Amino acid sequence: MAKHLHFDVSEFEARRAAACAKIEAEGLDAVLVFRQESMFYLTGYDTFGYCFFQCLVVTADGRTALLTRAPDLRQAKFTSTLVDIRVWKDGADAKPANDLRAMLEDLGLKGGKLGAEFDTVGLTAHNYIQIQESIAGFAELVDASSLVGELRIIKSPAELAYVRRAAELCDLALEAAIQRAGPGVDESDILADMHSAIFRAGGDDPANEFIIGSGPGAMMCRYYSGRRKLDAQDQLTLEFAGTYRHYHCSMMKTFAIGSAPERQQYLYSAATDALLACEDSLKPGNTVGDVFQAHADTLDKAGLNAYRLNACGYSQGTTYAPCWMDPPMIYDGNPVELKEGMVFFLHMIIFDDDTGLAATNGRTSLVTASGSESLSKAPLDLIVKK
Repeated sequence: MAKHLHFDVSEFEARRAAACAKIEAEGLDAVLVFRQESMFYLTGYDTFGYCFFQCLVVTADGRTALLTRAPDLRQAKFTSTLVDIRVWKDGADAKPANDLRAMLEDLGLKGGKLGAEFDTVGLTAHNYIQIQESIAGFAELVDASSLVGELRIIKSPAELAYVRRAAELCDLALEAAIQRAGPGVDESDILADMHSAIFRAGGDDPANEFIIGSGPGAMMCRYYSGRRKLDAQDQLTLEFAGTYRHYHCSMMKTFAIGSAPERQQYLYSAATDALLACEDSLKPGNTVGDVFQAHADTLDKAGLNAYRLNACGYSQGTTYAPCWMDPPMIYDGNPVELKEGMVFFLHMIIFDDDTGLAATNGRTSLVTASGSESLSKAPLDLIVKK
């Protein structure tokens, strides 16, 4: 079967070598990978089959083996570098944790120390309990949730090419929203145009829904079901991402519909100032916490302490549903050091409950040797649609 890989085999080999070095450095014999992003990163394996039990085992000496369901057998062969692919059988008495134990024994890992990705939607509490029961007395199991994730934070040149393409798609989606939005326009048409712009340019589904809300819904920063038409005087909040090969580049904007109240103009100006301050702080040697402090200092100086959130962004890369957020998150005191090749979505969110006005502004930036580089080409000005 021909392979459908998004990276050269040499790139996957380098990633696995780095993972194996960490496995060995932490005194582990292998790591049990349950996070789909990690599987994609290490092997190219691309599926939504992580809603069921599956596990990729990576040993300290570089061997890999995947345990999955029958529908993903060909998926793994087609999209990944994997050769050792094993299938557990569906059935009323199926217990894939026992199949995992048998695979671990075949790999010579009995009595070993195994790390595992616990902090992921790819491992439910039910399956975790079954694994604990199955390997009790067989091997030691410890938390290694961040082992692969820490490698994923810094993007390679090949990854950055996809991130930059995602940024182009994000700008296309914004332009589609600008062209469509206005008094009397249905939110559904705005969403349809934004997604269409991305799909027609070769993009992917995002890892979570686009956020769209107008009127009181503009004060929400989560997707909710149900659409409305924009009033002659209204506000519209959008948070969305261009997605390419599962790599995301996000943006957040509040539009003024009809005209922008003076208070909203002030809030938006403060959000923009905070965004620029964060971008100025986004440079090697600083910490993620320093970026949050730039956000907090700017908005507090503007008298908006009561309206800001307790986080103002997060890392972005290749992510799967249910969320495009990646650690580290930008919050107070986060000690993670910024390094060249990291990518962050910075979102400045101000919700004024006293007036019911929203003001958000955000975009994605790359940490370079000399500072931050905005990946979006769109202007930061408040968008007013009449």
